[in-house]
Amino acid sequence: MSMSLSRLLASSLAIFSLSGCASERGHWVELAGKRYVVEIAADDESRARGLMFRDAMPDDHGMLFIHDSQAPQAYWMKNTRIALDILYFDSQRRLVSQQRDVPPCTLGDRCPAYPSKAPARYVLELNAGKAAEMGLQDGTELKFGPGVPQQP
Repeated sequence: MSMSLSRLLASSLAIFSLSGCASERGHWVELAGKRYVVEIAADDESRARGLMFRDAMPDDHGMLFIHDSQAPQAYWMKNTRIALDILYFDSQRRLVSQQRDVPPCTLGDRCPAYPSKAPARYVLELNAGKAAEMGLQDGTELKFGPGVPQQP
């Protein structure tokens, strides 16, 4: 009996250890002292898909879009089911534009675009209300965790 119990405990510890390692390998960014686990969208296909068709996103998660060069950007909410804050950052990872509380859109290709007010290279999408909660102001720096690609 005690052998089975010790095997069960050893298995449980192994599972917890593996899950801890998995979360440490995830990508993260830090903004205004808050850390967010992010999915990376760094190619045309993943940037086009974005957060489409999702019904929810965990509170401490987001999606980081990485563009090849700094340029004016415009995002839309086509097939996006959750309200978002769309935050635009320049090549130095400074916040240059914010689109807060952007509502979901079911109008397909008729969904409006939400442009940056200045050229951007990185775009971070978080659940709506996060920018207000943090009191974000233009110029705030976005910090990258290990493994987040930084384009030259």
